[in-house]
Amino acid sequence: MKTIKGPALFLAQFAGDAAPFNSWGSITKWAADCGYVGVQVPSWDGRLFDLEKAAASKDYCDEVKGVAAEAGLQVTELSTHLQGQLVAVHPAYDTQFDGFAAPSVRGNPKARATWAVDQVKKALTASRNLGLTAHATFSGALAWPYLYPWPQRPAGLVEEAFDELARRWLPILNHAEDCGVDVCYEIHPGEDLHDGVTFEMFLDRVKGHARANMLYDPSHYVLQHLDYLSNIDIYHERIKMFHVKDAELNPTGRQGVYGGFQSWVNRAGRFRSPGDGQVDFGGIFSKLTQYGYDGWAVVEWECCLKHPEDGAREGADFVRAHIIRVTEKAFDDFADAGTDRAANRRMLGLGD
Repeated sequence: MKTIKGPALFLAQFAGDAAPFNSWGSITKWAADCGYVGVQVPSWDGRLFDLEKAAASKDYCDEVKGVAAEAGLQVTELSTHLQGQLVAVHPAYDTQFDGFAAPSVRGNPKARATWAVDQVKKALTASRNLGLTAHATFSGALAWPYLYPWPQRPAGLVEEAFDELARRWLPILNHAEDCGVDVCYEIHPGEDLHDGVTFEMFLDRVKGHARANMLYDPSHYVLQHLDYLSNIDIYHERIKMFHVKDAELNPTGRQGVYGGFQSWVNRAGRFRSPGDGQVDFGGIFSKLTQYGYDGWAVVEWECCLKHPEDGAREGADFVRAHIIRVTEKAFDDFADAGTDRAANRRMLGLGD
């Protein structure tokens, strides 16, 4: 067993144009003041991080780490959630997702996908330059619009979507192997990889690639009524990253999992600040510790009610209170009778 590292904070939800959220130096100081010892970095946000430089220059990466270290922080992982989303986009979402891409490739789905693949590869190279071993991303989606089987899905439709998704990701996974970095897909509604079954469908198609792994976020499992504790039992060998995000699902006679097109605050299922929802984090930290998870516990703050800065400060304390410092001895060592093999044989009636 190993002690989980943390607390860390995903900075994507906090980066902004006003201080202290508009520069790497100031946001790291703010995060440290909130009680964090690590930060997960959104690679697309130029106010905080220059992905092109990071992929090309280890010196720049050393500068990034140095600024964080001055604040008492480590860089835990990079994220390409937005770029990974664009590796595979169903045409129904072209307009909505175009804003994630560089202006030069907007309106051109093929060029956009090529750009996205290059971005994720650069982020993996940058991860290596930073000395990191795990990377957060989304899988993107081709089959998602056909999630509900009405009208009836044509035979082979989903299989073709997953075949194509694997074709697009395999070169990225191979580059990840070259970099010594795990690709951690956040299992998330809206992505083709949104539960255990779909992760397995993808894993089969990339032939069990060692670098194809999971970012475990229980909030997304609560909102689809999935057993998030059993999920750890099943997939713990593939869980290489952990988002501490809470959620609640309160179905009524009027709406349930689908949410009835309501705003987040009015949905039956909604994200909450850590400790304010229904997630059994005691159970999660226990299981991850039991299975030897040695990565970071990263707060991804999203809540439809609470102010983000309050959620951030509370989140650091929440994670710190849940991290289990693993024991180096058995609790009943005090009663050790000091037996040996001969004594064991006598106890079993086998003689000397």
